[in-house]
Amino acid sequence: MRYYLLLLLGLAACTAPESAETLQAPRPNILWIVADDLGTDLGCYGDPLVHTPNLDRLAQQGTLYSNLYTVTAVCSPSRSALITGMYPVSINAHQHRTYYKDSLPEPVRPITEYFQEAGYFVSNGSFNNLDKFGKTDYNFIHTNEDLYDGTDWRQRAAGQPFFAQVQIFYPHRPFLRDPAHPVNADSVRLPPYYPDHPIARQDWALYLETVQHVDQEVGKVLQRLEDDGLADSTIVFFFGDQGRPHVRAKQFLYDPGTHTPLIIRQPRQTTGQTDDQLISNIDLAPTAMQLAGVSVPDYVQGQDFLGDASPRDHVFTMRDRRDGTVDRIRAVRTKDYKYIRNFYPERPYTQFNGYKKHSYPVLTLMQVMQKQNKLTPAQARFMADTRPAEELYALADDPYEINNLADDPAHRDKLIELRRVLDAWLAEVDTATYPEDSAAVAYARQDMRQNFEQRMEKEGLSPDISDEDFLKYWEEQLTPTQPEGQ
Repeated sequence: MRYYLLLLLGLAACTAPESAETLQAPRPNILWIVADDLGTDLGCYGDPLVHTPNLDRLAQQGTLYSNLYTVTAVCSPSRSALITGMYPVSINAHQHRTYYKDSLPEPVRPITEYFQEAGYFVSNGSFNNLDKFGKTDYNFIHTNEDLYDGTDWRQRAAGQPFFAQVQIFYPHRPFLRDPAHPVNADSVRLPPYYPDHPIARQDWALYLETVQHVDQEVGKVLQRLEDDGLADSTIVFFFGDQGRPHVRAKQFLYDPGTHTPLIIRQPRQTTGQTDDQLISNIDLAPTAMQLAGVSVPDYVQGQDFLGDASPRDHVFTMRDRRDGTVDRIRAVRTKDYKYIRNFYPERPYTQFNGYKKHSYPVLTLMQVMQKQNKLTPAQARFMADTRPAEELYALADDPYEINNLADDPAHRDKLIELRRVLDAWLAEVDTATYPEDSAAVAYARQDMRQNFEQRMEKEGLSPDISDEDFLKYWEEQLTPTQPEGQ
């Protein structure tokens, strides 16, 4: 964009004087393509099994960011942060889902309003029907009509710049097969915190096939941009609203729950680059605003990682109530270490959650294997009745976050350092209400239980089914994704 502005200025110097408005470079369009529950399981991020040609091409045309972390590992607080540039715990949008919603605290406003005030057409559409609004799931009072001008950039006035979002449901569960590019379950490489079991392999293979559907939808969106003649005037962001929809990932603060891809393609920029700076998804809002020439309010907690802001030394992540499952976890991550604080160490990691119990076959698999004493020590720790108050992981040596060093004297100084960093952040930023109102918690628990019962009964299953019988159900449902003889 700077190159284009200089070119215009150079041409103007050779011609008759023109107005300041004429000399301004055209404002770029901004397009956010957002996938639901996507880990860094793409070809361009190094996964050899998944077929993602459109995203691989997008990465070659732009910049791949290897260290984007969402502020939390579930959609509604993460999306609330995304649309405001604020930590959800600082705007009371941290509980998933907030049943008794309130307005955003002053002076916070959704960034869509700032784009609109700058003359942008603002849209949010669903990938499979751009006549319909796409997912918001914000934990504050809002309506689509208040936040957005429409669902499709084609609805804007002629020549009007746009800030558009396209929401892709995948790879959110339930997973979807991809017959054109089946993934062989025998070839998948499972993380060591999962049992090496056919059910786990088949579930992972289905996840990868669903990721391929993300790629196909991205290809359609990018082709539509080309067909409209807008590719050269649009800055494209592709990212996920959180990490993988798997056990010990979604809803938790280990990297698989918060690490998601980020690819940005800018016209007339150097292509095929990789950038490893630490980025929080609250940074996406101010970065997009700056690219569009929209002023960023001083209260915004995110920073423009493409501008003059100093690279982050830390990113912060958080977990609170998820559906009716009450919890509170906070974490700080550097490039080399992760520090996690569990505020309820007396509770298990695997407190009952209706969504997970209904949808995650590996959870039931591990519950059965735990009873049979067939889990590895690392797997069994996650299934235990309690958890440590603090966790510390040296990520270079332990990328799967298995070996907790919080009690290791050799890492005492690092523990104290990150503990203090988190304490300072909590004091400054974590201004949310604790504990949550008891009526809201009771309602959330009742709602979660009712949803669980309805989902199970829809499958012809009793909500009180034993783990062993539920595992048999999954064995029947999950068949190998690779056809026999191939």
